[in-house]
Amino acid sequence: MKFLRFMKDGRILHGFTENNRILEIRREEYLSDNPEAIAEHSLDDVRILPPVSPSKVVCVGLNYRDHAAELGMEIPDEPVIFLKPPTTVIGHGDTVIYPEMSSEVDYEVELAAVISERARRVDSSAASEFIAGYTVLNDVTARDLQRRDGQWTRAKSFDTFCPVGPVIETEITPDNLDISLKLNGEVRQSSNTSNMIFTVHELLEFISHIMTLEPGDIIATGTPPGVGQMVPGDTVRATVEGVGTLMNRVGRYVMD
Repeated sequence: MKFLRFMKDGRILHGFTENNRILEIRREEYLSDNPEAIAEHSLDDVRILPPVSPSKVVCVGLNYRDHAAELGMEIPDEPVIFLKPPTTVIGHGDTVIYPEMSSEVDYEVELAAVISERARRVDSSAASEFIAGYTVLNDVTARDLQRRDGQWTRAKSFDTFCPVGPVIETEITPDNLDISLKLNGEVRQSSNTSNMIFTVHELLEFISHIMTLEPGDIIATGTPPGVGQMVPGDTVRATVEGVGTLMNRVGRYVMD
């Protein structure tokens, strides 16, 4: 089932998609097994919001074998993780703002796992019990600032640098899904989650032994090869098989 959050007439609503329509549900039934529809909406009449509001986004670097091969890097012995603040999160159709202090901003399509309940010191064998479902994420990165700083915080943390959505799919397994990204209609990234070095369940175990994961938190599971630059005016479409396509445009910062 594909769940989403959306805005209509100034109200934040919850629902799921079916046959290109949105069936609204009560907030307390969001991500539940058998939600009851209470209203119907057209996709054309609403604004799609990020499917969750995480307290944190935990990201994984270098988690695809084909990406490591592309970069000529060795396979890591354990996951390399970093955080993106919740202020980076935007939804499907929103604009990624190109920061004034950067001249090299990259796209990175990723499969993202959404946490369903508080997770602390979880074993990988039980990890699925703590995952509500999966969504698409673009780990936007100011690559020139990453090189300049020697670490990742500034490069990964600009407002709008974490598009997520458009839905959370609750009925797929993450281990063999095609994943791709198109820039202005041209395929730039294409792989399969079977190429991951560390599985989603292994990542949840590793991360939850470091920090407590709260409901709605996101684990971004790494990007495949083909990472590259985007500029204002570009349109980016990130796709994960069985989940959907996350579309965002790139724009320049405009003073309020």
